[in-house]
Amino acid sequence: MLSQIKDIAATLAPRLIEIRRHFHSHPELSGQEYQTAAYVAGVLSSCGLHVQELVGKTGVVGELLGKKDDRRLLAIRTDMDALPIQELTDLEFASHKPGIMHACGHDVHTTIGLGAAMVLSQLDENLLGKIRFLFQPAEETAQGAGWMIRDGVMDGVDAILGVHVFPTIPGGSIGIRYGALTAAADDLEIIVEGESGHGARPHEAIDAIWIASQVITTLQQAISRTQNPLRPVVLTIGQIQGGRAPNVIADRVRLQGTVRSLHPETSAALPTWIENIVATVCQTYGARHKITYRRGVPSVQNDPTLTQLIEEAAEEAWGTERVQILLEPSLGAEDFSLYLDHAPGTMFRLGVGFPDQTNFPLHHPQFQVNEISIITGVVTMAYAVYRYWQMEG
Repeated sequence: MLSQIKDIAATLAPRLIEIRRHFHSHPELSGQEYQTAAYVAGVLSSCGLHVQELVGKTGVVGELLGKKDDRRLLAIRTDMDALPIQELTDLEFASHKPGIMHACGHDVHTTIGLGAAMVLSQLDENLLGKIRFLFQPAEETAQGAGWMIRDGVMDGVDAILGVHVFPTIPGGSIGIRYGALTAAADDLEIIVEGESGHGARPHEAIDAIWIASQVITTLQQAISRTQNPLRPVVLTIGQIQGGRAPNVIADRVRLQGTVRSLHPETSAALPTWIENIVATVCQTYGARHKITYRRGVPSVQNDPTLTQLIEEAAEEAWGTERVQILLEPSLGAEDFSLYLDHAPGTMFRLGVGFPDQTNFPLHHPQFQVNEISIITGVVTMAYAVYRYWQMEG
């Protein structure tokens, strides 16, 4: 079966590269993936899949029915949205839309989802159960998975697979990570309220800017002294707003940031930990405070059995030399994690690095993808799906 999957994928390779370049040239922002979704739906329909559009606002769902009596339902999720970044590559198929770019590889993800559907639709006589392809919008804003789930895409799903490109892994290789793959990512807002006064008489005022600076410093210092160093926490204040004039002591400062963590227990405790530190600092200097802690997405925790399934499928397809076991997780976030509240799943890394040129990171205006990775991803995903039905239910 592996040789048949590879042969079909090789035949489809020129078409898949054409599809990926079309998506790259015509990127769409989160929640605005109308043309991408229409294109996806057209390809899926041409393969004989049952297609639903406008799922999760601008998402698409395609279903492929197996011919045997296995009742398990396997989902494959890929995301479609681009980023508000001005592309600075010299590619012939660079973005046609000023200020919008597929700088995170979602054009490749969508192509792999379509490629897997195209391959597996030619193997349906050998598929034992049903496959549900989820083409998700708005991953970059961490909204799309929630939209899709609310529209019922995980109903009856027994397992889910995902993929994400990685430029530090050579093109044509697969990265496998057991356990935590990405971090939980939450939003933090802290408002410090003091009392205004003349800049020459600080003792008559309560300086919200100085107190806010103490809040930031204390939070960063406390991480190293009160958090388990084997369970990393990253707290970044990315915006500060406050003050009205250079010679007036500010009475209000607004801090906004992001909080990242890998372990669920740590994540659960962070709001109270932050509240206690901010309250102590503000009370010490007579200020008031308000904290808004918004949960984002949890950490992606890869299921060990499904992760082993991907690892074995990739090694059989490409050899052990093209499969890397990743020792470290990423503190980036992925709303793929929301699907894992409904079924076990795993996400693998797809290497897209070039051997002879600079590999710019994700979200960089010069980010590029080694296109040999497309077939690697399609074959790995399709063969893992086929092998899934060989697992005991």
